[in-house]
Amino acid sequence: MLFSLRGTPAATASLLLNFEAVATTLIAWIVFREAVSRNAWWAVAAITAASIFLSLETGTGWGISIGALGILLAGALWGLDNNFTRNVSAKDPLEIVMIKGLAAGTVTLAVAALSGRPVPEFRDVLWALGMGAVSYGMGIVMYVLAQRGLGAARTSALFSASPLAGVTLSLIIFGDTPLIKLGAALPLVLLGTILLVFEQHGHSHVHTRAQHSHAHSHNDPHHNHAHSGKSPERHAHPHDHEALFHDHPHMPDTHHRHTHE
Repeated sequence: MLFSLRGTPAATASLLLNFEAVATTLIAWIVFREAVSRNAWWAVAAITAASIFLSLETGTGWGISIGALGILLAGALWGLDNNFTRNVSAKDPLEIVMIKGLAAGTVTLAVAALSGRPVPEFRDVLWALGMGAVSYGMGIVMYVLAQRGLGAARTSALFSASPLAGVTLSLIIFGDTPLIKLGAALPLVLLGTILLVFEQHGHSHVHTRAQHSHAHSHNDPHHNHAHSGKSPERHAHPHDHEALFHDHPHMPDTHHRHTHE
């Protein structure tokens, strides 16, 4: 990814980085058969347009280069990663983050060593670890939890609104005044969020018999198994799901990964 940014205009790089949300949605829809409604497509378009607008820079030039193609490839690979993570999102999110972090950190360190990068000072390492634990560690945990209930496409769409948070923080912390960008992007983000929040999807569907383990409570028809004694309000353990046929509003969450013909 870092190699792709070399020689690529900043505006082009910022715009192309937003391809991750589009790639995630397309892969979820085409490869994993995740249900993506018309509202969800409009939400992806609105939030992606907002993030692109917030990424625009003036006077930096435009162009498609090998670096730009590398960014598009990185976005496609992130899209794959998001969809594969969705498939294991029912597992312990801390365990998922630890495995992803160890794998990514090992590869990144190896690439840095092979490219002759100097070893940073210990103080800088501590700052990087702290920032990584909060921004990446906690962020990925929340992302995995969101994928449990929303699926890959909708989670990625909402996640792509993050430039709005960055612009807002820069306004508060550094006194920057990108009011034109903020004023134009905010309605698009709000529109996309409203479309997703108020999305309605329901039809008759079949749950095949399955066994898995994840945090759950007994206030829905998918978790009506018995416990010896009173069960905790929210708990986790391996449990069986008997075959079930019913009709109710739902999202492509852990229990509704069925295909739509």
